[in-house]
Amino acid sequence: MNSNISQQFYENGFFSPVKILNQEAALSHRAELEEVEAKLGPQHYQNKIHTIMRSAYELLSDPILLDAIEEIIGPDIMVYNSTYIIKEPNTLSHVSWHQDLTYWGLDSDRQVSAWIALSPANDVSGCMRMIPGSHLSGERIHVIPEDDPDNVLYQSQTVENIDETKAVSCPLLPGQASLHHGWTLHASAPNQSNDRRIGLNVQYISPEVKQTKLPGYSALLLRGEDRYGHYATEQASSEKLNYLGIEHQREMDNLYSRIAGTSG
Repeated sequence: MNSNISQQFYENGFFSPVKILNQEAALSHRAELEEVEAKLGPQHYQNKIHTIMRSAYELLSDPILLDAIEEIIGPDIMVYNSTYIIKEPNTLSHVSWHQDLTYWGLDSDRQVSAWIALSPANDVSGCMRMIPGSHLSGERIHVIPEDDPDNVLYQSQTVENIDETKAVSCPLLPGQASLHHGWTLHASAPNQSNDRRIGLNVQYISPEVKQTKLPGYSALLLRGEDRYGHYATEQASSEKLNYLGIEHQREMDNLYSRIAGTSG
């Protein structure tokens, strides 16, 4: 593992790429996702997806990835959320400049967001772009413009007047991941390629981090110990597709949307 991960993460606000899988394995995970989609419909932005899909859990709990997360937030690691973010080919879906932590209701930034590519993410397909060092300035004001149906974010929340000449692209091959800080300004453009741009977005936290909007929200311990007990117990799927867990996953998805869809 690259011993500079933590240093670069805290200096720049992100680290990319981390290779966790070969491309063949990544394509196998993509096939499992698309098999689930054939049964349940689109899985874009379905939160807590690891509770019903074994593939998602296997990706977010990969030891290489967790080693990188441990370098940043320490040996005690929980997964707070996971969701596939999918841009269909030649569509207008985009993500405006924003900071993750603004709407999550977490009381600490001992958190890492990971984006695991299951298809090529590049400037053509709309990979993430980061503003290096932007996390060091803390929270920025977000405006809520008139609803933009093509903006992936819940409220189309946007930080304005970004100097995009400072932006750095984070292209990924299938099986690679990028890591970013919750206050790092980031965005992504539409997918102009002929393939889907598929990534699993995962939010990791240290167990000491509290959810202030909805105490008792669930999280899953992946490594180390939880000495705080801030979160309800959560189970990862032990089956390729856990049909019995779908109703609960949808309830948790609604709760997550309530948390992320309000300010404070």
